[in-house]
Amino acid sequence: MESAEKLILYRDFKEGGIFTDFTWMIEHAGTASKEELEPLCYRCIRGLAELSESHGFEGNLWQSYLSFLMVNHENAYSISCERKGGVTGSIHELALHDFRILKEFFDFDFGCFGIPELDILKNYRRSGQGGRMFSHRIQDQICALGVRLAQAKTAEEFQEEVAGFYRDFGVGDFGLHKAFRIEHQGDGAAVVPVSNIAHVHLDDLVGYEAAKKKLLDNTEAFVQGKQANNCLLFGDAGTGKSTSIKAIINQYYGQGLRMVEIYKHQFQDLNDVIGKIKNRNYKFIIYMDDLSFEEFEIEYKYLKAVIEGGLEKKPDNVLIYATSNRRHLIREKFSDKAERDDELHTNDTVQEKLSLVSRFGVTIYFGKPEKKEFQNIVKALAGRHQVKMPEEELLAEANRWELSHGGLSGRTAQQFINFLLGQQ
Repeated sequence: MESAEKLILYRDFKEGGIFTDFTWMIEHAGTASKEELEPLCYRCIRGLAELSESHGFEGNLWQSYLSFLMVNHENAYSISCERKGGVTGSIHELALHDFRILKEFFDFDFGCFGIPELDILKNYRRSGQGGRMFSHRIQDQICALGVRLAQAKTAEEFQEEVAGFYRDFGVGDFGLHKAFRIEHQGDGAAVVPVSNIAHVHLDDLVGYEAAKKKLLDNTEAFVQGKQANNCLLFGDAGTGKSTSIKAIINQYYGQGLRMVEIYKHQFQDLNDVIGKIKNRNYKFIIYMDDLSFEEFEIEYKYLKAVIEGGLEKKPDNVLIYATSNRRHLIREKFSDKAERDDELHTNDTVQEKLSLVSRFGVTIYFGKPEKKEFQNIVKALAGRHQVKMPEEELLAEANRWELSHGGLSGRTAQQFINFLLGQQ
């Protein structure tokens, strides 16, 4: 049995404590005493059971865990394979060396330890539908990979299965998650997965067909590697701008689209974030929700330089999508024109403020619906949620609701339907 210390690429696993303990037990199976093995063994059993609940793994938990470590490990080989599949050259040979060792660990029979509780790990049944770390699709695919790896007869077949996963789903956090947020840490910005993104689709947004098509066309071109533009969705509150962005990531996630949400106060980290994602084999949308600036805020100048105009070219795999209730993003006042006596080149100042929106090649308007459009939205949502109410009464109640709950908008219509569902 080879030692884990001989691994070259697949070392220093995140969440690798169980791996370290189990491989020590495997390597010392014939020499360690029962007093040495038992505490480690029970600690590993507990760790794998906790992992099952948090990540949704089942079946052979040891094999699912090893599969998880491999698909979550970013190294020269796995990153080369993501979205493309197997690679050739020396890096392929180094990876094969590691897979020979990992396959031995993967196939090890824990029955030799004489600890009956280990048998539970061979066919573990999770308590619920799944964990909270991954989507059901990803957690099931990791478990399925474990089953296929158990059937691999050679290290070459083992490697082929892992490379196939990298091709189909990617590797690491960017491969296993759709969306991310930014956390500023002492040494820079960290891109942190968002594990529970709203599962909405563009069809869930009633109406706005022209706006949705414009957004889809731009995103489709981007995902296919064609020329695409930064995109600004602007208009009235509650009209579906943010919902449309969330729907886009759900629709194109399987084609390699990822989303990073960033807030105005984090613009200082934009260059750092772009540096982390620009060389990955995914398409990234940097998402800025409810973007607007007061006149005293100067972050818009920094954003302008990052979007277009800085020395370093924005990577081809990055676009910026923003939503705003303001057409020009920056608050304008009559005093901007009244203060002409205080500045010789007032027009230059006004144009500087307005030029940010020109950095978005596609602008899409989401306007407040008319009365009849609002009623159509209410009827569509009522039918979708199977609300049992005569149409005349439904619309009369909806009209009363919108008068005291924010006016005509898709959000108001959804809130009204939620209210009715709560009364049933």
